[in-house]
Amino acid sequence: MQTYDALVVGGGIFGCYAALYLARQGRRVALMERESALFKKASLVNQARLHGGYHYPRSMATALMSDEHKERFTREHRAFIHARFEKYYAIDRFGSFTDPGQFERFCARLNLPCERIEHHPLFNYHRLEALYLTEEHSFDPVLLRAFYINQVSSNPHITVMLNTTLEKTGTVGREWELEYQTQGQEGVQLLRTPLVINATYAAINSLNRLFKLPELSLTHEISEIAFIHSPTFGERGLTVMDGPFGSIMPYGKSGLLSLSSVAYTHHKISYENLPRFDCQLQEDLSCQPERPGICTDCARRPVSNAQKMLSQMRQYLSEQVVFDYWMSYFTIKSKLKSSHIDDSRPTEIACLRKEPAFYCLFAGKVNSIYEVEKAVMNL
Repeated sequence: MQTYDALVVGGGIFGCYAALYLARQGRRVALMERESALFKKASLVNQARLHGGYHYPRSMATALMSDEHKERFTREHRAFIHARFEKYYAIDRFGSFTDPGQFERFCARLNLPCERIEHHPLFNYHRLEALYLTEEHSFDPVLLRAFYINQVSSNPHITVMLNTTLEKTGTVGREWELEYQTQGQEGVQLLRTPLVINATYAAINSLNRLFKLPELSLTHEISEIAFIHSPTFGERGLTVMDGPFGSIMPYGKSGLLSLSSVAYTHHKISYENLPRFDCQLQEDLSCQPERPGICTDCARRPVSNAQKMLSQMRQYLSEQVVFDYWMSYFTIKSKLKSSHIDDSRPTEIACLRKEPAFYCLFAGKVNSIYEVEKAVMNL
């Protein structure tokens, strides 16, 4: 029987930060991850946008939350932030849910830098109703991953458990008594703790279900982030909004550009609370609805939509801009069903049980990692 002051399940950036925050208070923390390494899924496979609020003109709450923690995240992760590039937001002439006047008023209300650009040789103004030079940064997921792995691995108050899954839950007095299994070790092992934090993202409802606690109402999508390069476009960024458009962003300090599209990034969707897809075979235990796997490593991952994404984004650029496609990452992206209404991406931190304590942490914006402090600071 091993005892800890807290168990954090999920080895992405939110789980790592929660473990570090508790460990810095002197608590003994177990950080449990089903995969063979930390940061293997959504924390690595994303567009690496350090949100400042621009992206959510129809959800003021999400925009304000993004902007709230941006300065602190930048200050504490400065070595992994790419800030020296031109970032543009644009309004499509057809089908955008936000017009130039609305976007300008939105930026003014949040005090976001926003300069309308009437002419630029790299952009196609026949398709763009308005183009704005903004101030938005990119973070480097690869460098961030190395940083957090080093932080949790070297902290004497944190025990990192890789290739490990919870199998059974129960309570003894004011503590959880948990059975878990580690790949390569025979039999199950026991763990007791008064506090569990669920930071498993796509598997969040699976863990809630294991603890017999309420589930979040979610949808899940198998999503693709493509990586491209362009000597002409350089390390600029372009987001066409607000609607079924796309975005190009420098992928941290890699020299590559990440490419995503509302229409083509998401290949498959599951409307169930658990991520259930037709590519999950019953005999393949590496990926099941209860335990989703790593899509990039899967032989059944979708055929890339990178060329469709490129064709879509080329409409907004002049003919002199040429892109080379390099590769793609795939992962499961999850979001609250309620987000469909206004494209919001709120951070949900819920205390589902007080004694023993169980917190459910669900978020999709990297600079909202600090929200966990509000939830557990008084524990």
